[in-house]
Amino acid sequence: MVVAFTVTGGEQGGWAVLHVSGELDLVTSPVLRQRVHDEVAEGRHSLVLDLSDVYFCDSSGVGVLIAARRLIRSCRGRLRLILPAHGAADGSHVNRVLGALGVRRLFDVYGDLAGAVDDGTEPLSA
Repeated sequence: MVVAFTVTGGEQGGWAVLHVSGELDLVTSPVLRQRVHDEVAEGRHSLVLDLSDVYFCDSSGVGVLIAARRLIRSCRGRLRLILPAHGAADGSHVNRVLGALGVRRLFDVYGDLAGAVDDGTEPLSA
């Protein structure tokens, strides 16, 4: 079974939004890394990564998320992740992986796009 990995872009409320779907792994993580770099190179330093449709994430995917955080911070930008708390069994696979590795607290995580692009909404607790 071949599963498509996609990264689609848009903008909402002054935020660049990348919607990621599929498996974020050794094969696909370079695609996301490049898209993040492209956004930053185009001057977009407020970035939302919508990971609500990512159903698998390995260490390569986590590495890309951490690298994206480092890149955005170096530009004095803001990075927010969308990781729904409900849905697939007991929440987002990516959320569980980040929590298990102890790096979830590094990210501002929101449950949906509306919350992520609203500066008045607090991130979800780790």
